[in-house]
Amino acid sequence: QVQLVESGGGLVQAGGSLRLSCAASGRFFSINAMGWYRQAPGKRRELVATITSGGYTDYAGSVKGRFTISRDNAKNSVYLQMNNLKPEDTAVYSCNAEGVYISGSYSNYWGQGTQVTVSS
Repeated sequence: QVQLVESGGGLVQAGGSLRLSCAASGRFFSINAMGWYRQAPGKRRELVATITSGGYTDYAGSVKGRFTISRDNAKNSVYLQMNNLKPEDTAVYSCNAEGVYISGSYSNYWGQGTQVTVSS
């Protein structure tokens, strides 16, 4: 019912920048929070950043000051601007939509993920 399509991943040198985008489509009324998570090889998935429909943001400590999350509610889209990338940022980044309201209930959805690789 809800699809999240990510774009913007790739290979970049340390110190470089990338911008991730995620667009939600389908038959839903609203989305509470949207965010980005990442999972590096051999590690657990971790929160990178989230943003509510009202614009409240939360970041992992390791990305504060380097990453900026933003959202376009009219387009049901969320973006992640990543600056000063480090090799330890290398991971699969996945978009999440939390509290998607459909026909009287709330659900969570995930995108397929996009690879971000930072070379040293």
